[in-house]
Amino acid sequence: MTMTWSSDRIRDAFVGFFAARGHVVRPSASLIPVDPTLLLTNAGMVQFKPYFLGQETPPWPRAVSVQKCVRTVDIDIIGTTKRHLSFFEMLGNFSFGDYFKETAIPYGYEFCTEVLGLDPDRMWYTVHETDDEAAQIWVDSVGVPPGRVQRGGKDNFWQMGVPGPCGPSSEIFWDRGPQHGPDGGPIGGGEDRFVEIWNLVFMQNIQDEPYQVVGDLPAKNIDTGMGLDRVAAVLQDVDSVFEIDTTGHVLSAAERETGLRFGEDMAGDVSLRILADHARSVTFLIGDGVIPSNLGRGHVLRRVLRRAVRHAWQHGGDKLVVPALVEATIEVMGDAYPGLVEKSGLILDVATREEERFRRTLESGHQLLDTELSEGGGTLSGATAFRLHDTYGFPIELTTEIASERGIEVDMEGFEAEMAVQRERARAAWRGAASAQTEANYLRLADTQGLTDFLGYEEERARGRVLALVMEDEMVEKAEEGQLLELFLDRTPFYAESGGQVGDIGVIETETGLLQVFDTRHAIQGLHGHRGRVERGMLRVGQTATAVIDGSRREAVRKSHTGTHVLHWALRDVLGEHAGQAGSLVEAGRLRFDFSNPGPVSEAELAEVEAEANRRLIANHQVTTVVTTKEEATAMGALAFFGDKYGDTVRVVKVGDFSTEFCGGTHTMTSAQVGPLIVLGESSIGSNLRRVEALTGVAAYDHIVELRRSLDAAGRLLQTNVHEVPGRLEQLLSKIEGLEAQLGTIDEERRRGLVAELASRALTVGEVSLVVAESTETDPTGLRQVALGVRERVGPPVVVVLGAVGQGKGALIAAVSKDLVERGVSAADLISAGAAVLGGGSSRDPELAQAGGPQGSLLPEALELAREGAERALGPL
Repeated sequence: MTMTWSSDRIRDAFVGFFAARGHVVRPSASLIPVDPTLLLTNAGMVQFKPYFLGQETPPWPRAVSVQKCVRTVDIDIIGTTKRHLSFFEMLGNFSFGDYFKETAIPYGYEFCTEVLGLDPDRMWYTVHETDDEAAQIWVDSVGVPPGRVQRGGKDNFWQMGVPGPCGPSSEIFWDRGPQHGPDGGPIGGGEDRFVEIWNLVFMQNIQDEPYQVVGDLPAKNIDTGMGLDRVAAVLQDVDSVFEIDTTGHVLSAAERETGLRFGEDMAGDVSLRILADHARSVTFLIGDGVIPSNLGRGHVLRRVLRRAVRHAWQHGGDKLVVPALVEATIEVMGDAYPGLVEKSGLILDVATREEERFRRTLESGHQLLDTELSEGGGTLSGATAFRLHDTYGFPIELTTEIASERGIEVDMEGFEAEMAVQRERARAAWRGAASAQTEANYLRLADTQGLTDFLGYEEERARGRVLALVMEDEMVEKAEEGQLLELFLDRTPFYAESGGQVGDIGVIETETGLLQVFDTRHAIQGLHGHRGRVERGMLRVGQTATAVIDGSRREAVRKSHTGTHVLHWALRDVLGEHAGQAGSLVEAGRLRFDFSNPGPVSEAELAEVEAEANRRLIANHQVTTVVTTKEEATAMGALAFFGDKYGDTVRVVKVGDFSTEFCGGTHTMTSAQVGPLIVLGESSIGSNLRRVEALTGVAAYDHIVELRRSLDAAGRLLQTNVHEVPGRLEQLLSKIEGLEAQLGTIDEERRRGLVAELASRALTVGEVSLVVAESTETDPTGLRQVALGVRERVGPPVVVVLGAVGQGKGALIAAVSKDLVERGVSAADLISAGAAVLGGGSSRDPELAQAGGPQGSLLPEALELAREGAERALGPL
């Protein structure tokens, strides 16, 4: 066991072993999963989940993959242990109803001992406490000593934490030796000594919520996961997953960038581990299209990146650190994942911008903490500590450390309460919207009746059979007039919402009733649910039905969908290939397209995008559809649309020779059928994310007509030709600007006269000049300027109190010279009583205070109170 077992060699050995045993080699899925219950791909089985659930028929009985994964549930302990990572690679072999425990267990033993050369005397095994069959296979079929097989509880029952497949498991452990902890095996022995290297999951059950099994899957499946990083640590004979060839390369870069040395002290080691691990997560997440933001997976990326920067900053690192770590990650992982090399420019740009932004935030957070601590009090509130943690990225440890240096405690109970609320929000975001009962109904329906035969690419009308009716999570046999329900047919022309395209609307009619369909969606992938209201009569399960979509709406949607593809091409052509799709909405006559871009799109760029798109549309290119394998589509250069689900057989939509996209949506026959495409505008929807909205077809034409009408109307009002409207408006605006300047000059002259007149009315109280008067200046800003002008004209020591009435409301303002403020006179105190008379309050500035209220008729009384207050305040001076 030496460095000859590189990570690359381990990957190749694993894939080769199972490929030789009839497993189809599958590429890693994206870290952005199609599964709506997950934010990120966190296990090797995620891409195969529909096969386990019986939602889709697997195209092969066995598969093997090396899956990139990101898991941040335990992010707070990453760096403090030798084995936890947020980014990891999972080696997995899978069986979809083909082989089960009797084959999976011997495969595991054979690969570990005969291929990797692991010593059987240092291997241990666990099974679920109820799984006698697995224990017997280990002992009787494989031949391991009975004492090496231990029984565990919930740790030997694999679950995702969300509704889905689950099952008992058997784990393989490696004994690192007595120097790492006490003996006794994985259950009862030292946690650092016995390291899990492979988990064999016997995927046979389904759960609705964590630890609540509700039934069995359609078939008994195998899902295994061998952590590449952990087995590499064993084979390379290093102390932790942070010292293997891949992670260790990034850790060395972190040493160079921070000046820290691994092994010198615990705090430095924790930070270096975090930098090495988090840099890999950042690199792969951005490479797969995740952009830093405050929501969902974008928030995960932002949190991971900021945690890394924070640790460099804590140790005095004042220069950017993430870009160098990203480069190191691409250097060591680029051969296995070529996409990182292809997107290296984008990855570095996004990571650099985010770190620059966060370093500015860090300084602000430090200033906020400084301010909060300097305000005194023996405790820093939990809410403030949480805001520092969540908004500014301050670790609670750093907050408590700085606070303790000043003798201040942190309200940890309040902080933990805030954290609990955040964790619950995060858990809720990971769960799908459908209830467990509804999900179970859908799975049962798909299992017994099969998936929907979609006819909508060619047909707008079709006959089918009513398979099921669902109302309020319950399967029912009939539905009557006025009831809302979801109806399922064996075959349908209705397109279910997918890939941004809205679902079809229309009617479904049987001999006894009619359903008005107002939405169509995938209950589960491939099972079309028609949602609507029974408008007439009654519907029953088993009836023959005629389904008819709204054809004119579908045609308008087609135009928008083809327009979306052309707009996507134009954005990439003008802005660069980084402007990839991050979401879309395709409706009748309107589209919305979200894409990655580090900053706003200029007016000139947006105009060029619109022009390029329309030139391509007008050229009347053919729109063609090809059904092929995913591999062939990728070879054709087809782009994947965000959020779409792609099987092994895919549809590819081509517009001319310039746009090629994976797409399951409906499209026009030629580009010119889209009609004009009018871009309405561009805006920000988050950090590094932009949104373009546009109109197509008749909606775009109507918009142009309305603009023309408005322009004609403007020409008539300006008494000029429509082409001269901009020039005439410029002339008018210039004239208005000149007139406003003249008015400003007149206003200034009027105010100077008012200031002189009020100043001449100054009285003397002792050695202090006092002006208390009602002003004809009613504008709040003007009143303030007059008060300051009087104070300056009279000169110190002086007190000025002015009042005015405007639109029935009273206003007061007091201005006090600085020398009097230093002697204890406060402008705020002088007008507080008067403010109360006016029915309002006042500001608290001692040098210049303003007040107001709705009782303008009482201004004389308010001014008199202010005069009396001023005389009292000035008397003793």
